[in-house]
Amino acid sequence: MTYQIQPLSLASFAPLFALSDVELAVVGARRWTDDLGGRAPCRVSLQDAEAGDRLILANHAHLADPTSPYRAAGPIFVREAATEAVLDPDQAPGMLTRRPLSIRIYDVANMMLEGEVIAGADLDGRLRHWFAHPKTEQVHIHFAPRGCYLARAVRAD
Repeated sequence: MTYQIQPLSLASFAPLFALSDVELAVVGARRWTDDLGGRAPCRVSLQDAEAGDRLILANHAHLADPTSPYRAAGPIFVREAATEAVLDPDQAPGMLTRRPLSIRIYDVANMMLEGEVIAGADLDGRLRHWFAHPKTEQVHIHFAPRGCYLARAVRAD
């Protein structure tokens, strides 16, 4: 076992589903319906939304460490019908392997060690490579064209 890809927690976003569109706008979020399918990768289920799925588009701090110059936040989608993904170690979901990705490698102090743009099909090999380095603490996975955060990988137990 090398790595474990972690989805975002459904509990963090569930309260947003009950808000009205006006209330969502106040907190900088929007309700959105995927009209074509495959355009909205859910960060909780780690699956692409299908046509007709309702989602929340919200800002999420994926590196919230106030001591790191690399702290970052950005837009993410969460499907209203999402269930939290449960992945086996060394398993990369199709949502990630079908896309061009940007990976950002961090140490224990949340300092970036390296960044790479890769084909999603190469994700498994690149994660195995980076977790072979003792300084690698976590790898953030982003959608390369838009730069949006998708998921993170940590060392498998």
